[in-house]
Amino acid sequence: MIIFKNTSVMNLENAIRGARNPMNSWAKSDSFYDNEGNYILGENDLSLAKRLRIAGSDHRKYLRQVFVSVDITAPMYWWKEYDTYKVGTVANSTSTMHKIHTKKFELSDFSYDRLSSLGLDAMEYIIKALEAARLRFINSRNSDDWYDMIQLLPSSYNQMRTCTLNYESLINIYYARRNHKLNEWHVFCDWIKKLPYAKELIICDLK
Repeated sequence: MIIFKNTSVMNLENAIRGARNPMNSWAKSDSFYDNEGNYILGENDLSLAKRLRIAGSDHRKYLRQVFVSVDITAPMYWWKEYDTYKVGTVANSTSTMHKIHTKKFELSDFSYDRLSSLGLDAMEYIIKALEAARLRFINSRNSDDWYDMIQLLPSSYNQMRTCTLNYESLINIYYARRNHKLNEWHVFCDWIKKLPYAKELIICDLK
């Protein structure tokens, strides 16, 4: 399971202006804001953006200046893989260490959509054990009970992080993960496809 909320794409105007700096071609810029405040790439700017995109990473530096902020809720096993992307990404997470005991453990706290009936039975048993440890900790503040929660917690536990990426990092992620065995990566790549000008600037489908 993976959920995306509060997606914002920022700084496209400044990035495109910067893309024109090497040739001092600012007078050719034809982009504008529509009535809803969306930045629309004009024919000239979009043509330049696509040419630089396919010319390689050295020429498409402007894409590193197109920022994306999004709240992602996903299981810990997916975050372990996401954390390999250290360049061009920042994430601020909810705290498992500080807040794990403040809420009752429920099945909805975990990604269980691909579990078999046997796996679901095991998950429900673990949740009961986690909840018992949580209640003991609230009453006793004993570190043993806290460690029971931390060390029993399955990697399917969902965590929310506010992430900041850029279009260049999304190119790398898309082409590295689009055929991954984890379904979460397929959903992530589908989210990428919905970003402004993703077809032209990230996926690079110029047909």
